[in-house]
Amino acid sequence: MTASFTPVSRLKAEGLKAGYGERTVLDGVDFSVPEGRLTALLGPNGSGKSTLLKTLARTIVPSFGKVLLDGVDIHRHSTRDVARNLGLLPQGPEAPEGLTVRELVSLGRSPYQSFWRQNSREDETAVTEAMERTDVAQFADRSVDALSGGQRQRCWIALVLAQQTDIILLDEPTTYLDLRVQVGLLELLSSLAHDSGRTLLVVLHDLNLAAAYADELVMMRDGQILHRGTPDEVFTPSNLNQVFGLDANVIRDAESSTLVCVPRRYSSRAGEERSWGV
Repeated sequence: MTASFTPVSRLKAEGLKAGYGERTVLDGVDFSVPEGRLTALLGPNGSGKSTLLKTLARTIVPSFGKVLLDGVDIHRHSTRDVARNLGLLPQGPEAPEGLTVRELVSLGRSPYQSFWRQNSREDETAVTEAMERTDVAQFADRSVDALSGGQRQRCWIALVLAQQTDIILLDEPTTYLDLRVQVGLLELLSSLAHDSGRTLLVVLHDLNLAAAYADELVMMRDGQILHRGTPDEVFTPSNLNQVFGLDANVIRDAESSTLVCVPRRYSSRAGEERSWGV
């Protein structure tokens, strides 16, 4: 397994086994989320990426092993304590009907509120800044239901940012976004890591965007981590073939110096049987 360094981490998995009912998805996974970095989880469908993210976020209870947050089993922390330290954006979140964008984003401040303490000036500032950073401030008073899929996704990201946690886990946050907005989002996530010192773990499907923006790539298959390290270490033709069954070249863009995956066309491989990977 490729590895570039032993990361400092507040969030760790040790010997993790987890899944759904009788079906085990993760089988003995050890993983530390690097501090102050943008880490991308990559792998084919069913590889365990989302399961690992959910288990790290305490939404799935492991059958064996444990997740440590600041050295303590995450299931021994209170829900409010976890929510003040770790933000999660799951796949396909749904907002309660009729909420405005501002009301949705304000839910990110719930861990800091109580029956006796409602919205404060600090809460309002956090909500406004989150909407501005995700470019949804112009929709603040509109119903979330009236927005496009991409606009709604940005509202959910704003909710997570308003939570103001040091650790942020996002499961396929670029879903429904066009390429320009995907790039803008990854620029934002990169800024959160490098300028604000936040720790981000993101499930992504676009390999080239992951290689361009992530500090570390983690490649999974069949519930195991096969490779992890910098894009230069991990983003190789042999690893892409092993993990994704993808026959591709990897080249370096002359202007940005980022690595780019270029799949080989079937038409250039005379005599080979075409496989759709299904």
